[in-house]
Amino acid sequence: MLDLSELEQWREGNRLEVKAAQGGLPGDVWPSVSAFANTNGGLIVLGVKENTKTHELFVLGLKDARKMLDDFTNAANSTDKLSYPIFSDENLSIQTIGGREVIAIEVPRVESKLRPVYEGHDPYKGSYRRKFTGDYHCTREEVAAMLRDASEDPLDMEPVTRSELEDLDKDTIRAYRALYAESHKTGKVRKLPDDEFLRHIGAAVRDEDGTIRPTRAGLLMFGQEWCIVYDFPNYFLDYRKQTGGNRRWEDRFTSQDGEWSGNLFDFYERTYDKMKQALEVPFKLEGIYRVDETPAHEALREAIVNALANADFKSSRGVVFRWTADAIELVNPGCFRTGIEQAYAGGISDARNKTVLKLFSLIKVGERAGSGVPNMVDQWETCGYGRPVLSETFDPEVSTTILPLSKFTTDEPAGKSAVNVGSKTKPTVAERNDAIVAYLATHGESRSADIAESIGLGASRTNDLLRGLAEGGIVEAVGGYRNRRYKLADR
Repeated sequence: MLDLSELEQWREGNRLEVKAAQGGLPGDVWPSVSAFANTNGGLIVLGVKENTKTHELFVLGLKDARKMLDDFTNAANSTDKLSYPIFSDENLSIQTIGGREVIAIEVPRVESKLRPVYEGHDPYKGSYRRKFTGDYHCTREEVAAMLRDASEDPLDMEPVTRSELEDLDKDTIRAYRALYAESHKTGKVRKLPDDEFLRHIGAAVRDEDGTIRPTRAGLLMFGQEWCIVYDFPNYFLDYRKQTGGNRRWEDRFTSQDGEWSGNLFDFYERTYDKMKQALEVPFKLEGIYRVDETPAHEALREAIVNALANADFKSSRGVVFRWTADAIELVNPGCFRTGIEQAYAGGISDARNKTVLKLFSLIKVGERAGSGVPNMVDQWETCGYGRPVLSETFDPEVSTTILPLSKFTTDEPAGKSAVNVGSKTKPTVAERNDAIVAYLATHGESRSADIAESIGLGASRTNDLLRGLAEGGIVEAVGGYRNRRYKLADR
């Protein structure tokens, strides 16, 4: 059971909400339940009031905590009030603080197949998410994304009815098959003609009319960009090298260039060949041959595949990979389906594009056992680089993986629940982001150095977080490199 003895020293945030509840079970508890369940989980405490000016918390207590908890439990298990019963007995408790009883409701982050959790009967009207210290009503796009994620069947295994095998890029298939042959020295599959080979690996299926058509995964992996956008209108891949001191890139290509296929496999190969140049390769021999790869190279490949296999290509956002002076940043639409803490811990594989991940794994790239992120973190740190940082933002859903190129270790805890908001554990990425937004909301346009000092974090790490918030459309950079300042983005 969560210890609330120091509750009055805490403050509301992205994982904590308090409600006075002096007139009975408050009706606005259900939007908060929905918001926490659809975001990162959190704690709701009934019988506590916030001072809106100082943000201090005061324990008021409840006249009949037992009855209120019974009322909450009955309603939470009714589909008239909540779309799905998400609570167990361990999530609900009555606690005494200073002689006053309060109710603690620990809301779990719900797995993707059960989202969205919503109030009432209409997911588009009753779905909420948490942002900073408040709940907001989900947009139709956000609800649609959660409903897609809830599907039991891999959406990328579905056939593309408007495409045929001729829409796939032959050079891409040839390059992929060469890697497949290196990984599979025996067996008949590698000798099959292209149409049968693509069917065998899940990149094509025969439809009811007997026509062999690409699956969505096959189209994404091997298609030509102009064909891909028929099925994924917002599909966009973007690579940028920005290692200089200004915002202008030194190298860039996108899926819309028209100079290459624009598909996922070619994007993976092109971006890896570019970004691997950022990695140090100590001189090492095996026999008479120099070893040109380190564990960091494998970690980079894993991170690239993880971003592509988990991207929501039906989203209005595109995939953006950036190589900066400080880090390699991989940004993809869609949140982490298992949550950041579970991704760090490993053990659960729940890729958004399961067939895309399978196609990469067949050429020995990408981990399908749920240990991809932990292995990637270990391999990156083994080579002396800072700890990789995962983060996500909502409205819209965007996930970011940062691979630091400097020799430092970040202070983000992996696998620890931020529900224990009053503990002495170091803040999570989400809590750091909250602190930045709160500072900008109070002080307005500010220098990154002032922000770093305020939240007690180093300049380099603060800049990493600011870039992530900017990618998510939360923060906006103003001015040139030397005089750059940050403010909350106009929404």
